[in-house]
Amino acid sequence: MNFDLKEKILRSVTKPGRYIGGEFGEILKDKNAVKCRFAFAFPDTYEIGMSNLGVRILYGVLNREEDIWCERCYSPWVDMEEQLRTHNLPMWAHESGDPLKDFDFLGFTLQYEMCYTNVVNLLDLAQIPLLSKDRSEEDPIVIGGGPCTYNPEPVCDFFDLFSIGEGEDALVEICRLYINMKENGTYSRKAFLHEAAKLQGFYVPSLYDVTYKADGTIEAYTPIYDDIPKRITKRIMKDLDQSYYPEKVVMPYIETVHDRIMLEVYRGCIRGCRFCQAGMTYRPVREKTPEVLNKQAKTLYEATGYDEISLSSLSISDYTCLDTLTTELLEWTDEAKVSLSLPSLRVNSFTPELMEKISGVRASGITFAPEAGTQRLRDVINKNLTEEDLLRACNVAFDYGKSTVKLYFMNGLPTETDDDIRGIAELARSVVSAYYKNPNAMKNRAPTVTVSVSCFIPKPWTPFQWEPQYTMEELRRKQTVLFEAVSKMKHVTYKWHDAKTSHLEGVFARGDRRLSKALLAAHRRGIKFDSWDEFFDYDAWMAVFEECGIDPAFYANRAYSEDEVLAWDIIDCGVTKEFLKRERKKAYAGVTTPSCREQCSGCGANKLGGERSCCPKVTS
Repeated sequence: MNFDLKEKILRSVTKPGRYIGGEFGEILKDKNAVKCRFAFAFPDTYEIGMSNLGVRILYGVLNREEDIWCERCYSPWVDMEEQLRTHNLPMWAHESGDPLKDFDFLGFTLQYEMCYTNVVNLLDLAQIPLLSKDRSEEDPIVIGGGPCTYNPEPVCDFFDLFSIGEGEDALVEICRLYINMKENGTYSRKAFLHEAAKLQGFYVPSLYDVTYKADGTIEAYTPIYDDIPKRITKRIMKDLDQSYYPEKVVMPYIETVHDRIMLEVYRGCIRGCRFCQAGMTYRPVREKTPEVLNKQAKTLYEATGYDEISLSSLSISDYTCLDTLTTELLEWTDEAKVSLSLPSLRVNSFTPELMEKISGVRASGITFAPEAGTQRLRDVINKNLTEEDLLRACNVAFDYGKSTVKLYFMNGLPTETDDDIRGIAELARSVVSAYYKNPNAMKNRAPTVTVSVSCFIPKPWTPFQWEPQYTMEELRRKQTVLFEAVSKMKHVTYKWHDAKTSHLEGVFARGDRRLSKALLAAHRRGIKFDSWDEFFDYDAWMAVFEECGIDPAFYANRAYSEDEVLAWDIIDCGVTKEFLKRERKKAYAGVTTPSCREQCSGCGANKLGGERSCCPKVTS
């Protein structure tokens, strides 16, 4: 790009640091000396994408290969998009400044359904044909990964292939296939995709025909070749101690969402909450040892100078060696004035000893997720905690000077009644009461209890994947019931998630590939940044569905039959449908399932392997 034009554009936009590259820690290579160029695109702003741990890991994994160069790109804000379109400039990569369309691969991480329109928009800004079927031999191979690929069907028309599961080994393998086919003269786009589909964990949607029944449900998925799998099994890293972890990270020029060291402690979850997709799809549990984690934390501290370390996992208090790890970390973090944060604490694992170790975190509050207001409904969703557990944990926090408690809940859960909703208010009242009864609470400071409530969305690969989402009208009514219950309470604040956004997310969470035409139509209307309140336009989306002849209720609001073919049945995440059916039946009976450490429930994920827990007394 002309340097003067680029400088002019950057001077005209807010936060030019989003686009300039050149950050400390970025990796530069001689593009003429590498054999494969990979652009990693995050379909949201720089501030969000730079905070994503998965992108940091995969950026380092690919760049560790001498003949592969991975660069970065993020969705431009609307002012930068306007400049790109005005000057007919293609979106570029941060490191080299080269157009994305000049790369061999363009990879997207799909973290949430509401980023789908940003994917389409970024393809358009890169001047790459939007649909896979329209791309030529000169266009990049467009690959998707991340949590949403456990049902990639709504966006499959825009992608050449998907990487299912964990990508550290998989992305290097796909780049090696590309390099080898280029070097031995066998490469063509069609031949490459056929060979890629034979590798474990890679789904090429164009190689599978989908047929539908008269009622609109799916009849079958049929591979068009005999030598590709009928289902795609996810990839996992079995030994996290031996897996790549970055020793340094790219340091942003501007403030990002998570400006701190993110230390991944383990993957997977032992709990089995029946609404939680991550708790199912990230199985089996694999832990790192405290020795490895401590070394990684020290290395990243020396490379970055960050003054906070966040211990990352789905539920950090379930880490079997948490006491050992925090003790070893505190041996040097106290002196270095580095604080520890544990963002995913479970109520029934929260102890005074743990509170003592994290008391230096610069926050007056603590966060817990009871998810439901009554014991009956907590048993339905398999939360496995009681009101007594919550109040005990809150009292531990109050003993150590905390006065602010944030409680996460959901409304619209299966079997929910108005009494369950009012139970949320009563639970908040009990927390406030516990504060005033606690002799060690700070009497010169009033408590603040924030009740944050999201709408239940039935997600693939959960026991509730067959459940209907309540209509938007019913979700709003439920929100009103809770508002009336808490409106006169002192020290309780109620925050709720927009039901309109939840409805759209529900459509795409369980959608099939027929929704790609809706995304294309939405792009033509200029729809993007759906996860941002200032851009989300529900009425525009309803107009899109009407234009495309799509009934959104078919995906979000109907009860699915346990016998029907689901859009995500083409994927094998390890957990079996039989296990999910058993868990659904137990939910309606109000019967809980113990954690994986207490008893194996036969979910099926152990067939993928996985490392033992780091403490020999506990097996996972």
